[in-house]
Amino acid sequence: MKTIILSITILLSISLNAQNPIGAWERKHTSNDGKELRSIVIFSESHQSISIYESVTGKLIHSNGGTWELEGKTMTEVVEFDTDNPKRVGNAVVFDINIDDKFLEIVGSEMKFNKIDNGVPGELRGAWLMSARIRDGKKQERDISRPRKTMKILSGTRFQWIAYNTESKKFMATGGGRYTTENGKYSEVIEYFSRDISRVGMKLEFDYNLKNGMWNHKGFSSKGNPINEIWTLR
Repeated sequence: MKTIILSITILLSISLNAQNPIGAWERKHTSNDGKELRSIVIFSESHQSISIYESVTGKLIHSNGGTWELEGKTMTEVVEFDTDNPKRVGNAVVFDINIDDKFLEIVGSEMKFNKIDNGVPGELRGAWLMSARIRDGKKQERDISRPRKTMKILSGTRFQWIAYNTESKKFMATGGGRYTTENGKYSEVIEYFSRDISRVGMKLEFDYNLKNGMWNHKGFSSKGNPINEIWTLR
């Protein structure tokens, strides 16, 4: 009997994991003018984002994201930002998906994504909002409930930051790529950046630590300016 129960538990665990989108997913495809594109989707426990960009240049084509829920095969997303269609902000988008431990497919479309990671090994998986800056030794707090948001969403290997406003529905900027966390160092390689394509390929390194659900982030920006930020998990 114990063997049967154990077997059922293992099978149930495998089934649940297979239906879990948390992590990062990738789709490689081609634009109408023949350019190679990458679509990267990141799922945290509560939020998701997609970025589509040219593989060679890092030019951003499109990005959108928001909250998500999965019931059976039906995914419901409530849009928080959209680079092309701000009217979608605040609306729910409902569609069916097929998902296993290797692929995620949107039913009725040609969109099929390969799994990149399942939320590891990076230590910063989740959706974070910038909640404070340290300037001249003084902490300047931000109200994370306000419409103007700076969010950073990370899987185990991928990151994307987005600046947007849920009230005005305005999208400001985004960038993303790969990251690692080792020995108190957070390192990222920029693969796309909507404001300045010349930053693509840059590698940035920061000191970081996690304390009481807060991510402390200190180093220099891609412009070389010192930054000392605090991020709060959504």
